[in-house]
Parts: sequence; structure tokens; C-alpha cells
Amino acid sequence: MTRPAKVIIDGHAAKKNLEATRLHCPQSKILAVIKADAYGHGLLRMARIFNEADAFAVASLDEAVTLREAGCRHRIVLLEGPFEFDEIAIIDRLDLDVVIHSFEQISMLEHAGATLPVWIKINTGMNRLGFDADAVAQAYQRLSSTSSSIIFMTHFANAQVRGDATVGSQLTTFDTAISGFPEEQSLANSSALLTCVNTQRHWVRPGLMLYGVSPLHGETARSLGLLPVMTLKSRLISVRDVKAGRTVGYGGSYVCPYDMKVGVVAYGYGDGYPRSANTGTPVLVNNVKTQVIGECSMDMMTVQLPDSAEAKFGDEVTLWGGELPIEEVAKASGTIPYELLCRARMRARYEEVGL
Repeated sequence: MTRPAKVIIDGHAAKKNLEATRLHCPQSKILAVIKADAYGHGLLRMARIFNEADAFAVASLDEAVTLREAGCRHRIVLLEGPFEFDEIAIIDRLDLDVVIHSFEQISMLEHAGATLPVWIKINTGMNRLGFDADAVAQAYQRLSSTSSSIIFMTHFANAQVRGDATVGSQLTTFDTAISGFPEEQSLANSSALLTCVNTQRHWVRPGLMLYGVSPLHGETARSLGLLPVMTLKSRLISVRDVKAGRTVGYGGSYVCPYDMKVGVVAYGYGDGYPRSANTGTPVLVNNVKTQVIGECSMDMMTVQLPDSAEAKFGDEVTLWGGELPIEEVAKASGTIPYELLCRARMRARYEEVGL
């Protein structure tokens, strides 16, 4: 029998989120970020659902190959560019755009003799990838002879904090670095797109918001007009009475403070639920909010069963999604929504609704 652990993807909600994104930046083209298997939602599924996006962004050549082999003709951007020289011939054959962030990559392109659409990444303060501002002119000069088109881009380190001063300083660094160059620009990820209109240039790069999750600290997706796309559900496979003073789960980390009902849910870290989501992490049992108790196991987790839930064997449990925002689960388990979404690919079966 199939395990009841499942991931439900709401295609209608995803399309609505893309529409909402366009309303925020009506003058910009949308580069929809579908890397990491579309944040755990399914690469090909979300490429189909986000068909109205102007282009797709992925992190590896493998992802781009999968899209092309499935018939995707959208513009596809490799966000980290080529990792090695041998990839360039494939990139050229598949008609991909590449982000170039180092002189080593420029040398690869020059040696290959390929003429590719290039996005020049500028390091404006995140200090992860990109050319420093004083190297942009040199990079541009070399790439002008090996590129069919050029777009300048950067990435913000703290746009998720509304009003953070570093966004303005990074923006100034970027504008100074590209002064005098006529090419298109791309700055805004989901959070910058929502909080700083000045970052909405020719291209925006929404990721998390497309999946109905808030990219902003302390703000909910609902308050931003976004709909959750992913819902995790399972069922109770055991309901038992546990006396006060008895422990629950590995290590006996949870001690029942009184006689209580405990439910066992068929979902564990082997299905992608975070092991760090221990006592206090919210769940819904029959749409009644309760909590995880004890340590999450590989295939199961234990939850407190409130009397109001009237829970029994086989009843439905929601781990996130719908009326339980993933942001709450992430906060309680000491991580971020991005990680939770990507974990969901591990074992639970997927279902698609809404289209």
C-alpha cells in the first residue's frame, strides 16, 4: 500500500502568483527562477505552469538539458554559468544564456570561440559571485567580442529586510559600475521586487514569491497577496493514550506533562520533513492546530492530539500549506522556507491540483 505522505502542488495558485508578480513590475520582463527542481515543486511541472514567464533561470546545465529535451523553447539562463570548458559546446547547441561572473569563465568562452547571450554578474557587496566594480569595464570589453548580447546583473544580500540600508548602497555601486553602458539590467529578486521599485529594471528574477511564500522577514505570504503552492499532507497511523510522566520518541526528549493523546503521523525526515522540527512545531490535525512532540524519526513523527480534533486512525494531518504557512514551520524548526521546499522532493508522492 502506498504511504499516505504526499506533496500537493496547486497549479492555479502558482499561476495567480505569477500574475501578482507582473502587477508589481508591469514594465519588467520576468525571469522565473525554477532551479533546484523548481524549489522542490517539480522542474517540468512548474515550467509548464509558468509558461507565461519571459524566461527561466536554472542553476545547472542538467536542469537546462531536461527542459530542452522536454520541448521547452523558453529563453533559459544558467545562473552560475559554465562550470567547465566542455559544457560550452552543449550550452551553445541548446541555445542557452549564461551568467558570467569570473575571468576564468571569460577565458573559456574565448577559447571555445562561441558567441553566446551573456549576463555579466557584478559583485556589489554580497561578496559571493561577480566582478568587482573596478573590473566590470575589463570584463565587458572582453565579453563584447564573444557575446551575442549582454545584460548586467547583481544580487542583493539583505533585500529580505524591508528598508535595509545595504540595498541602497548595492544599488549605487551597481549604477556606478555600469554607467555609460547601454545594455539591459537585472537586479531584483523576489524581495527587492516587492520592496524597492528602483531595482525593477529590464528584468526581474522572482523565485520564492512565485511559490506562494513570503520572501520578506516578518511578513506573511497572505499579506503580500500570494497563494501557497505546496501543501504537505499525511495521515495518522496510530492514536494512543500516554500517561503523565511517560516519554515519547527517541531519547525520551519529550515528557508528557499530563495524561494525553498522542498521534503518530506517517511522515518523517526520510520524506523531507526537517529533523530539527521538534516539540512546538505547528501542525494541523483535522484542521485543528496542534504541535509536534519529541524528535522526528525517519518515517514517522509524533504530535499532540487536542480533544477538539477528535482524532482517530487515518485522519488527515497537514504539515504545511493551506492554513498553515510554511514560514511558521520554518521558524519553529530553525530554518528557512527555501530549505523546507527543497527537502520535499525526497520520498513523498506528488499530486497536482488546480489546473
